[in-house]
Amino acid sequence: MNFPVTHIKESKLAQINLDKLPFGKTFSDHMFVADYNGEAWVNARIEPYANISLSPAAAVLHYGQAIFEGMKVHRSDKDELLLFRPEENYKRMQQSAIRIAMPTIPEEIFMEGLKQLIALDANWVPAGDGNSLYIRPVLFATDAVIGVKPSQTYQFIILTSPTGAYYTDELKVVIETTYSRASRSGTGFAKAAGNYAGALYPTLLAQQRGYDQVIWTDAATNTKVEESGTMNLMFVIDGVLITPSLSPSKLAGITRDSVIELARHWRLLVQERDVSVSEVISSFKNGTMQEAFGTGTAANIATISIIGHEGVDYKVPAPSVDSFSMRALRFLADVKKGRTPDPFGWIQILN
Repeated sequence: MNFPVTHIKESKLAQINLDKLPFGKTFSDHMFVADYNGEAWVNARIEPYANISLSPAAAVLHYGQAIFEGMKVHRSDKDELLLFRPEENYKRMQQSAIRIAMPTIPEEIFMEGLKQLIALDANWVPAGDGNSLYIRPVLFATDAVIGVKPSQTYQFIILTSPTGAYYTDELKVVIETTYSRASRSGTGFAKAAGNYAGALYPTLLAQQRGYDQVIWTDAATNTKVEESGTMNLMFVIDGVLITPSLSPSKLAGITRDSVIELARHWRLLVQERDVSVSEVISSFKNGTMQEAFGTGTAANIATISIIGHEGVDYKVPAPSVDSFSMRALRFLADVKKGRTPDPFGWIQILN
């Protein structure tokens, strides 16, 4: 399946410094677009990256029918373009679409559109450690009708952004017990735009208090930790890798799954289970807290240095070069750059 291409008249690449890339602020020359007309996906094409036109009555603006994904392509030292676990992003986007009452996207449109777009804008994939081409597929409702019901029409876009690291420093986080990210019967497991909108205000309040992000707790009791900001949450406590088990209120992170698989491969004891706030605080008081970090496509593995709770900041021990999170960070980086063998079959070579 080859999609028609409208080429940009003049590439923007010469204007971009690929050695200094803030996350998510620079966009490549082209984007992939496909439309759903109420019955089928039509008019799939690649065209120059540009603003889009929407009716002021578009359903996405009023009722929030929008989902997205995030993945990365890395340039190896051999100049190969390496894509990390795209099939998992595809599966998760299908699950999100079903939950938000949207049409699922045929695999050949998602995968072939993605690969042909990357091939066209291959020169936008930056080299260097910490750099990548971030890929953002997004699906949103386009019906120009005021009325609370699923839209009949949709647009699917894949855009790409050369980028550096999302987090450059260790994170200071606070346990949030007033606001919740999602309930067990809600949309927390879906990568829905509204989940992130609802997180903005509590995060802003935390940042005003000097923290970078929040640790979300369960909506029912606020006694169990769930996620941290835009990341899944992990701890090493007394030699065990512990992470909150997945539930309908949590996003099934692909980096999370990769880190767990890697830990088991290295024969580290892993526990996926409920993790209480009291257990986390007790681990600081009894000296068993060894590491705390977040995992995510954008964040990769982000070290947490401070966890705040009820006015007290608890300091996480600084990870050593041989700590699990640092070893996992190096391994994932080397696999994504093609520097070490991939025993899990995670990498797709695109050229």
